Amino acid sequence: MKAILTLALAACAAFAGSAELPRGKGSFDVRDYGAKGDGKTFDTAAVQRAIDECSQSGGGRVVVSGGTFLVKPFRLRSGVELHIAADGRILGSGDWRDYPNRGDMKHVISANLPRARDAALIWADEAERISITGTGAIDGNGTCFVRPVEGAAGKKWKFERIGGFDQSPPRVVFFAGCRDVTVKDVLLVNQPAGWGYWVHDCDRVVFDRCRIRSDVTYPNNDGIHINACRDVSISNCAIEAGDDAIVVRCNTRSLRERKPCERVTVRNCDLRSYANCIRIGWCREGTIRDCSFSDIVCHDSTVGVNIWFVPKFWNPAGDYGVEQTGIERISFANVSMERMHTTPLAVRVFEGAEGDIDFCRDISFSNVVARAYGMPYFRGTAERPFENFSFVDCRFERDSAAAGPWQGADKEPPQELELRNCRGFKFDRCSFDGVFEPAAK
Repeated sequence: MKAILTLALAACAAFAGSAELPRGKGSFDVRDYGAKGDGKTFDTAAVQRAIDECSQSGGGRVVVSGGTFLVKPFRLRSGVELHIAADGRILGSGDWRDYPNRGDMKHVISANLPRARDAALIWADEAERISITGTGAIDGNGTCFVRPVEGAAGKKWKFERIGGFDQSPPRVVFFAGCRDVTVKDVLLVNQPAGWGYWVHDCDRVVFDRCRIRSDVTYPNNDGIHINACRDVSISNCAIEAGDDAIVVRCNTRSLRERKPCERVTVRNCDLRSYANCIRIGWCREGTIRDCSFSDIVCHDSTVGVNIWFVPKFWNPAGDYGVEQTGIERISFANVSMERMHTTPLAVRVFEGAEGDIDFCRDISFSNVVARAYGMPYFRGTAERPFENFSFVDCRFERDSAAAGPWQGADKEPPQELELRNCRGFKFDRCSFDGVFEPAAK
């Protein structure tokens, strides 16, 4: 495991530098193409013209600065660095009718996407050498798409979508089938009830020093959603999300070719979520392997780390894959969790998903310290037990004061470590609410 992780980190370090976009032939200021930046006039056409000309001329930097630029969806093209300066802001339209399904993307079968929708504020389809940089902001205008839930208390999100799935943008930024992607320094705020960044079947992706500040009481506000990708680095990021902060999945139903999700490295990140800080897997996910998470702070969340196998009938919005899920060679090191409202760690096969798991094995945890309302639990199946989990220098403590808002299926976590259908679990210098060195099973 150590050798594999060393190779993965070396690969990430190698491509992190190469993913930076060269300046190409020059800089293209959206104001030179007619953008006003007054926050009232739609600047979509001007922004798109600047991007198109930049790409056609061989690549370069498209600059957004000195104002708030109201836009409908626009496309990022090969060779383009979208640079949002500190005094620049991209503001998404607040009208759901401005986010229609395109249905013409080359890389995906749109009808098989979650919610059967390919709409996003910023999107790229089979682009190369693209980036979004700068310390300015992308504002999803989310307040236009939600309303308070009457009588919401405790366990539910306090807001809901106006008009359901169809009248809410499903994503803010969507990369499909892209290579050499960089997102650096940008602030993402005010997401609607949809995912922040969705990275779908991409290669060589870098997120560095990104900030995501969502309203955690909005539903389904995932932060960074990595799906069926290879060689992804997420580092030095601060994420607050109404749903999962970081997701690693492998739903290939919308792709024309089955691929694994592998070599995802997450390090030095601060995470808060109304759901899971880190989620791996979901429903019929294919293969997820060789991923590492290190130097992570999780706080004020429902669950710290969640590896789930859920049944298809949980997914009325069509968010399910077409393969048995196999998860292997995943590591967590130097992770701190404070105020987890249910459990710090859960790995579970839910009823109805027993036939959807192929394997879950070779998972390691080292120097993990957590305070949570409940204890970790691991629930495999008799036919497919969880195998070869290791725990070194880990401490899990119960904190009754951590009980609080939650959403999902973990409202009553176990009050002591639970191992069900687990094989080859090893513990070294670990304690679980004062119980030291549980017997290996």
